[in-house]
Amino acid sequence: MNTTTDPNLKSWIESANAPECDFPIQNLPYGLFSRSGDDTRRIGIAIGDRVLDCRALVELGHLDGHCSPEARCALSSHRLNEFLGLGREEWRAVRERVSSLLRSDMPESLKDSADQHDACLVAQADVTLHLPMEIGDYTDFYASLHHATNVGSMFRPDNPLLPNWKNLPVGYHGRSSSVVVSGTPMVRPSGQTVSADGEETSFGPVRLLDYELEVTFVVGPGNPMGRRIPIEEAREHLFGLMLMNDWSARDVQKWEYQPLGPFNAKNFGTTLSPWIVTLDALEPFMVPGPRRGEDDPTNLDYLTWADDFGVDLNLTVEISSEGMREQGIDPTLVSRGNYADMYWTMSQMLAHHTSTGCPLRPGDIYASGTVSGETEDSRGCLLERTWRGQHPITLGDGTERKFLQDGDEVIINGWCEREGARRIGFGACSGVVAPALEPVAT
Repeated sequence: MNTTTDPNLKSWIESANAPECDFPIQNLPYGLFSRSGDDTRRIGIAIGDRVLDCRALVELGHLDGHCSPEARCALSSHRLNEFLGLGREEWRAVRERVSSLLRSDMPESLKDSADQHDACLVAQADVTLHLPMEIGDYTDFYASLHHATNVGSMFRPDNPLLPNWKNLPVGYHGRSSSVVVSGTPMVRPSGQTVSADGEETSFGPVRLLDYELEVTFVVGPGNPMGRRIPIEEAREHLFGLMLMNDWSARDVQKWEYQPLGPFNAKNFGTTLSPWIVTLDALEPFMVPGPRRGEDDPTNLDYLTWADDFGVDLNLTVEISSEGMREQGIDPTLVSRGNYADMYWTMSQMLAHHTSTGCPLRPGDIYASGTVSGETEDSRGCLLERTWRGQHPITLGDGTERKFLQDGDEVIINGWCEREGARRIGFGACSGVVAPALEPVAT
């Protein structure tokens, strides 16, 4: 039994007990931070409005006798990759120990000693957050039936879904070098586009810049080259989830995507939230994998698992223009979705990706593709939400948006809440669109 998600648990850190807190003791997500005035990067765990310094925990001996030497060494690193590679048993041992250290009903020296308290805990407001791991490879999927149908119907009204879509999780390899942490400005890219009549090409700043609401899965232990990961072993290889904005240049995408799919339309920037919410923390919110329709093809054996699961994860997208921020106007809600609406599960994506024997490594990431639902307000990008710009959205300052303008901030939030469980959140995934830059001088 996973006792760390017990909804009755309270922390002696009072901010963690607030009803709307993203980071109660039942969550304990991992991130990477540096303290003010110190560039050293450290692994941290979010609790309330604080960050628990894992390296300090190790140095003060709080994990001795509870976690392996390998885990203690990995938690002293400047990145999460080594810890991710240790596997589920080690992850759970650390989680259980940290939970006990933070529980209000289990007095520990960490709580009672002012010196140790100050050494191990720092206010989130006083730290800089970084990408938690070094990302070697990044694969983006296209797993929402609603999104694929909507986008397909814009360009292929008579045949929105391609023949293979319901047979396998479709994806493409992204660009890990342009994945950035929340809060990093996103420079408007330039690219080659074609005129509406298809006669002339031109190059310049993209006009149809979009966001995509997505969920990311972080890989733990990898697999040797040539050996696939069975779907029923997915939880042994998936550490946790993050929020993602897969920024997209729609005018570039329209021109380049045939015959090989997205390239420059997607490679210029992807934003991740700074905290990884573990699968252990998400257990109370796991739901059965999506049902297939009567006319849908039966999954092949390697994509079939009786205990497959989705996550009941609520998601929102808000947009704030530069003018709105100057006037103190709240961001405008433009989309509200749920990850449970996806057609393909993260386990199926993992099993399919490795079905050829493709090796994964700790810190690799998968993305779900745009999360869209059945209703208009649950469409997860502006391409869908405005239906290719035919139905603009009005922001709180009265301006309209077909696609993103310079100065716009896109804010993605996610949280899980169900009866009988403690609400947990992911923290924000945000970025402001900056103007296009001139070429680098030689």
